[in-house]
Amino acid sequence: MSETTLHFEDQEQIRALFGCQDQHLRVVRDRLGVTVVVRGDELRLSGEQDQVQAGLKVLSELQAILRKHGELFPTEVERIIDRHTGVEPIPQLQIVTVDPSHSEPRTARAEAKRAQNGTNGNGSSNGNGASRIDLFDKARSVRPRSPGQERYVEAIRGNDLVFSSGPAGCGKTFLAVAMALNSLRTEQVRKIVLVRPAVEAGEKLGFLPGDMLAKVNPYLRPLLDALIDILNYEQVKRYMENDIIEIVPLAFMRGRTLNDTFIILDEAQNTTATQMKMFLTRMGEGSKIVVTGDPTQIDLPGSVKSGLADAVSRLNDVPGVEAVRLSGQDIVRHRLVREIVRAYDDDHKRSGSRSKN
Repeated sequence: MSETTLHFEDQEQIRALFGCQDQHLRVVRDRLGVTVVVRGDELRLSGEQDQVQAGLKVLSELQAILRKHGELFPTEVERIIDRHTGVEPIPQLQIVTVDPSHSEPRTARAEAKRAQNGTNGNGSSNGNGASRIDLFDKARSVRPRSPGQERYVEAIRGNDLVFSSGPAGCGKTFLAVAMALNSLRTEQVRKIVLVRPAVEAGEKLGFLPGDMLAKVNPYLRPLLDALIDILNYEQVKRYMENDIIEIVPLAFMRGRTLNDTFIILDEAQNTTATQMKMFLTRMGEGSKIVVTGDPTQIDLPGSVKSGLADAVSRLNDVPGVEAVRLSGQDIVRHRLVREIVRAYDDDHKRSGSRSKN
């Protein structure tokens, strides 16, 4: 048996580490097989030597996250335990190699706004809370919950066109919407346009009643849900009525030029190369575009190449364009989503191996 002690500033930090109803503590105990006992402002870990060493590393990292952010999410606990127990991450989607250090160029207009506001473009002072995304309510902010998400947010801050690919639940759309609202709040843009292709997910819906907006509403609903997760429904309704926020199907974008606008194209894996070119050329002065998609969920006919993969391969070396690949390690939905993605990805790998043989 081995034993070690980890010291904390106070018992409040220990309670935050343990989580609501000790949910984080139970995960650490179950996954690592270590015994954790509270003694005042310290934790005493006991068990086999390798278990105690792994537990000390995990709890020390979680303590560092608490000191930095003041909160802890279940996905962070699982991710850190996975790393220290040798659990392999879900294989990343092979679309583009990311250079996390690339953050240039920034537009002169955006730099002027940052200088005017004395911030790094996210509402946080330079050098402090760099990953935080401040929203309209001063008391509320959104922050990335994985290293991949942090790279994604920094890519949006530093570039006018960002492509983001990754599995369901890794925060592609949510973080893009949060950054769009932050840009609106800090007056970097005057309008937000959310776009989605009207492609059915493997089944035909048939005739839909109502006017044109009613017909396309089922396709655009996920974008509205992301907005309402951040703002309340009345705020979203008011911004839409005043044309500050616009949610439109991709087909309605032809012929438009959008200046001083934050534009998000969601489910971009379901665009054709022609549609993607049409969309990207809507970009006007002072605008920023974020394109998101999951290459494993393409609903186009088999003979049609996805516009997302085509655009990334064409534009990856263009200054001011960055492509970010997220993985299963960045999933922040229910913990089972990671296992579901892993299971399907393993099945695809086995199928690919059989087809080669």
